Amino acid sequence: MDVRRLRMLLELSRLGSMHEVADALGTTTSSVSQGIAALARDVGSPLLEPDGRRVRLTPAGRRLADHAVTILAAVESARLDLDPAAEPVGVLRVAGFASAVRRSLLPAIDDLQRTHPGIEVRVLEYEPLEAFGLLARDEVDLALVYDYDLAPADWREDHEVVPLWQVEWGVGVPTRDRGLTLADLADRDWIINSRNTADEDALRTLASRAGFVPRIAHRIDALELVDDLVVAGRGVGLLPRGRASRRGVSVVRLRDPGLWLRAYAVTRRGRATWPPLRAVTERLATG
Repeated sequence: MDVRRLRMLLELSRLGSMHEVADALGTTTSSVSQGIAALARDVGSPLLEPDGRRVRLTPAGRRLADHAVTILAAVESARLDLDPAAEPVGVLRVAGFASAVRRSLLPAIDDLQRTHPGIEVRVLEYEPLEAFGLLARDEVDLALVYDYDLAPADWREDHEVVPLWQVEWGVGVPTRDRGLTLADLADRDWIINSRNTADEDALRTLASRAGFVPRIAHRIDALELVDDLVVAGRGVGLLPRGRASRRGVSVVRLRDPGLWLRAYAVTRRGRATWPPLRAVTERLATG
């Protein structure tokens, strides 16, 4: 059903005259008559009946006019929701890795509660491969993801990517071994991420340049558990520098080349103008 015709019917139910409807909608009486006749054909039921020199709504017409109130309100709500100039209102679903949620998203949510209280942000903790799957299925609106400068990801096809920040990474070793180089660690067991492939790609690139193939023994998601394994002498692994690691763990700086984790906010192409999504990504980009 054409919503313009529904509006004509609704106005006729309120005003009682096609002439008055035409004046209210800025059109002609003939256009109103033709529009309501076409609507009757769409629904397969007469909507008007004679009432002396005038017309009135049939029972079916009155029921449809009642529905039109809800339908037109929903259409207007959808228009405002999608209007780039509208005040951001709605539920925004964000999937992201833990560090980005803590460092970027939580402060953004605090700010947005003051500036755009109509936005409700729902947080899901996922690694990049998982987050992209959710984004592809429209189960989330925004993904906070990462790659490494030595293992860059190509996410730009069908996506809009906003760079956020970068953090230097090194190799977490027992403190007694903090003077060792990467090549000195060739015979150690290595710990990599269990839910993403980016750090394994970066590690293999680093190891190749140092002349060895890493022996991957453990696949761990939580950085705190990586710390525990390092302290226990069960392996070494990539860890962020500047983070407060467990006592007994030192994060050795990598040189020539170094290693940097890069964080991004990613949306599906064409979605970024939705006001709640735009407000959140703009806040993340400044942050």
